[in-house]
Amino acid sequence: MTTKYELKNSVTGKATELDSISGTIGPDVLNIAPLVKEQGVFTFDPGFMATASTESKITYIDGEAGLLLYRGYPVEQLAEKSSFIEVAYLLIYGSLPSKAELEAFRSSITRHTMVNEQLLRFFQGFHHNAHPMAMVAAVVASMSAFYHDSTDINDPRHREIFAHRIVAKLPTIAAAAYKHSLGQPFVYPRNDLRYCANMLNMFFAVPCEPYAIDPVAAEALDLLFILHADHEQNASTSTVRLAGSTGANPYAAISAGVSALWGPAHGGANEAVLDMLEGIGSPKGIDTFLAQVKDRNSNVRLMGFGHRVYKNFDPRAKIIRGMCYKVLEKLGHNDTPLFELALKLEEIALRDEYFVSRKLYPNVDFYSGIIYSALGIPRSMFTVMFAIARTAGWVAHWQEMVSDPHMRIGRPRQLYTGPTKRDYLPIDRR
Repeated sequence: MTTKYELKNSVTGKATELDSISGTIGPDVLNIAPLVKEQGVFTFDPGFMATASTESKITYIDGEAGLLLYRGYPVEQLAEKSSFIEVAYLLIYGSLPSKAELEAFRSSITRHTMVNEQLLRFFQGFHHNAHPMAMVAAVVASMSAFYHDSTDINDPRHREIFAHRIVAKLPTIAAAAYKHSLGQPFVYPRNDLRYCANMLNMFFAVPCEPYAIDPVAAEALDLLFILHADHEQNASTSTVRLAGSTGANPYAAISAGVSALWGPAHGGANEAVLDMLEGIGSPKGIDTFLAQVKDRNSNVRLMGFGHRVYKNFDPRAKIIRGMCYKVLEKLGHNDTPLFELALKLEEIALRDEYFVSRKLYPNVDFYSGIIYSALGIPRSMFTVMFAIARTAGWVAHWQEMVSDPHMRIGRPRQLYTGPTKRDYLPIDRR
């Protein structure tokens, strides 16, 4: 059922009829396209907080209810019963795979994990202390020079090959960036290992001794990847879509997403949580810290609490909290004090009316950094891990967009507040 809305100019009296469009779930949206033609005005929505930039069938979020659905499946169910590779298939293809489909997909991803040897030599051109995200963004962008045999965005088979390649190769690229920062030799992927176990091996194995992959570490990584696989039209996903809307090759679009994710307000939040906890030092410092948070003049922020979309709680935080206990019990003895401090901070903040009234509840970043740290992954790599997981969602959104016959290049408008027209003056008259 279509609802009609009328927008009337109070000065001219001219009215414009706007149609509402309903999705399968969630709020209706208004088709504001007639406003420019009939009223000569744009809408103004800083940060796109009230603007639906696209139609999508991939992920749905209800921020008030704390609901996150991948292709209709609650993330809680997928976290409990699925695997990251199965979730990647779900996001990319739109449905859960059969046993045969899953094995074929897993096999394809495994066979694509190696990267061109010349691509690995790119890392020698980076300084040893270059940020891993800088290396990953650059190397992903350069992949189109090596795999240009399948970058025709209008060819469905090319799109599928690209999807498998980028999901498969990003852990290899990430591990190469990490090894380069350590001055250690690259470790090649192994076809006998599953996705997360393979990544851990590439990160931590060395030629001089055998490396045993802890199943709890692989399980924790798989869970983190599921929870970070997609999150609707966030900043990095929207960047992938905007870059891809130009018809750019898909590796360039994913590289743009990696760069957008790099920002501390997006992918770097879990690193900021650890910095905050270390700054607090011990439970004795919590009260002083929270007092500073409440002081508007202090510029101190409570990291890992609240979310731009989730208004009551982050469903991913509830899932990951239990895994945090499991990992630290098995692996993270050195990080246990940090986790205990995090739990104490959580307990105090959730009793404080200041934070409760503002609906500042722990989000997924509050716990993920502690888990990564317990797994031995350095903070400089936290956002890279996020990128590996989010690649599945980026690919799904990119494919959805470029396969749409009505795809148009993204072109946001603006409210101009600069100078009006003025004439150039010679330099001696200025």
